[in-house]
Amino acid sequence: MKKSAFLLATFLSFSLSGWTQTERLHQIHQNIQSVFYEPSTGLYKETNDAAHNEKPHSYLWPLCALVQAANEMEVLEPRASYLQPVLHTIQQYYNANPPAPGYQAYVTKEMTDTRFYDDNQWIAIACLDAYKRTKQPSYLKTAELIYKFMLTGYDQRGGGGIYWKEDDKTTKNTCSNGPGILIALQFYKLRKDPKDLQTALELYRWTNQQLQAPSGVYYDAVKLPSLKIDSAIYTYNTGTMLQSNVLLYELTNDQTYLKEAKRVAEAAKNHFYRNHKFPGNYWFNVVLLRGYVELFEVDKDPQYLRLFAKEAERIWKEEKDQQHLVGPRPWKSLIDQAAMLEMYARLEALKGKI
Repeated sequence: MKKSAFLLATFLSFSLSGWTQTERLHQIHQNIQSVFYEPSTGLYKETNDAAHNEKPHSYLWPLCALVQAANEMEVLEPRASYLQPVLHTIQQYYNANPPAPGYQAYVTKEMTDTRFYDDNQWIAIACLDAYKRTKQPSYLKTAELIYKFMLTGYDQRGGGGIYWKEDDKTTKNTCSNGPGILIALQFYKLRKDPKDLQTALELYRWTNQQLQAPSGVYYDAVKLPSLKIDSAIYTYNTGTMLQSNVLLYELTNDQTYLKEAKRVAEAAKNHFYRNHKFPGNYWFNVVLLRGYVELFEVDKDPQYLRLFAKEAERIWKEEKDQQHLVGPRPWKSLIDQAAMLEMYARLEALKGKI
C-alpha cells in the first residue's frame, strides 16, 4: 500500500507540474547553453547575474558538475553528444606544470591558478563512467592523467591522505580522499592491479580513522600540523564514502563493507534529511545520490532514492524561476543547473525501479 501511494503521488506530481522528466532535462540543458554558455570563447559564466560573477568566466568546479551531468544525459540518449563539448571546455583549464599535468581552478589563458585535487577527481570519475559505458580511449586517457596528478597530493603527513589543493599543505579533506578512493577502485576494476586496490584501501582507512564521525557521516577536513578537525558536515563527503563502501563490497565480497554502507546510508538520512528536504547545495546532494544509487544496485531497497524523488519534485515546484532556471536564490548558478540536470537524469534512468 505504501509503495502504491508513493507511486500515485509521484504520478500526480508529474501530471500537475505539466512536465515530463525528459522535458525538464532538455529545458535545463537548453538554459545552460543559452544563459551560461559563451559561444565566442567556448567557456561558461558562473551565474546569470554579473554582480555575482567573481571573474569573466566560470571556475572549474561548476564544470565538474556539468561533466558528470553530461555523462548521465548520454546514459539516457546514447547517440547524443553532451560530454565531449564539456570536456573540450575543460581543456581550457589544463596546466602542464610539474610534478604532473592537471587542471587548474580557472581558465589557463586568463591567469595561472591553483590546482585542486578534488576538482580534478570529479572529472576523472565522470571520464571513468564514460569509459565504462563507451570504451572510448580518450576518456580513459584523461582519467589516467588525473590519477597520476592526484597521487602527487599524497604523503604521510597526518598519517596519510591527499591534500585538498596543490599549494596548500595545511589541510587534507574528505572531498579529496573520498573521490580518490572511487578513482582507485575504478582503475582496480579495469586493470586488476593490486596497487590500485592498495591505494584505495589506504585512503579508505585513513579517511575513516581521521574524518568519520561516530554516527557514520563525515567531517570536512583535518588541519595540519595540528590534526584539528574541521567538523563541518556536508552531504557530498558522506556520499563518496557511501559509494566507496559499496564498491569495496562488490570488489571484495566482504560483507563488512556492505554493512558499513548501510550504516552510513542511514546516518546520512538521519543527519541531512530534515523537514522533508535535503540541505541547500544541490551539487553536494547529488553526490550523495550517487552513493545511494550504488547501494540500491546491490540491495534493491528504494527508500533513500524515494527521498530524492520527492526532493526533485519539491525543487521544481518551489525553487524554479519563470525561465525555468533552478536554484534557491533569486540569481541562478551554473553549478545548480548542472546538479539538477544530473539528479533528474539519474532519477529518469531509475524510472520504474523505485
